[in-house]
Amino acid sequence: MKFDIMTLFPEMVTAILSESIIGRAAKAGYLQFECHNIRDFSENKHRTVDDTPSGGGMGMVMAAPPIYNCFASIINNKEVKDEKRRVIYMSPKGQLLTQKKAEELKAYDNIIILCGHYEGVDQRVLDEIVDEEISVGDYVLTGGELPACILVDCVSRLLDGVLAAPECYEDESIASGLLEYPQYTRPAVFHGVEIPPVLMSGHHKKIDEWRLEQSLLITKERRPDLYLEYMRLHPPKPEKKKRVKKPKGEAPNE
Repeated sequence: MKFDIMTLFPEMVTAILSESIIGRAAKAGYLQFECHNIRDFSENKHRTVDDTPSGGGMGMVMAAPPIYNCFASIINNKEVKDEKRRVIYMSPKGQLLTQKKAEELKAYDNIIILCGHYEGVDQRVLDEIVDEEISVGDYVLTGGELPACILVDCVSRLLDGVLAAPECYEDESIASGLLEYPQYTRPAVFHGVEIPPVLMSGHHKKIDEWRLEQSLLITKERRPDLYLEYMRLHPPKPEKKKRVKKPKGEAPNE
């Protein structure tokens, strides 16, 4: 998969995505990302990318021409013309980013992300090039660069080869439908608190049961919405009634 990020601050995005798991995966060729500086596509010598909002108001609005020119440059340079592409604008007005949405985006060959700034982006270019708007939460940030990095990270973890195995993300919080169980590692005792004995038992079935129980308890307490949905999809199995054997010679109940 290739991520193309349209931004005014390419160094900021590159610095984040070049590190840790995503950085290693990009170097190994499991994914690609490229930042495109919108200023490089300005139509004047001052590299201006914004102007005052029509109708008045505070701040500045990102102009349509530089963004469109940047977008056109990206799609015109594509070697594969029939690849499956999605154009996303990171915006607090967008649909909330969820694990389900990340799973949907995983199916695309190319994701182009527009990072807004200032008071927003000229609506006309959004209407022309953007397929959907995505938000990372109900709060306001300085720009779309951090949300773009979150989106790339979230989707990239699902790609083949990025993580060691599917279990690395399938059992994590949210991905499994529940919040994750508590994790522990050595030393066995820290500040007088021991690792739960079941985790040291080597009994994998009991460990799995303990982890599920803990996930259910934590999810019910902290995210009752997720808990109710999980229980709807995974209703508890009815307990089988044990048949009581009658002693030999005893007549059956009438």
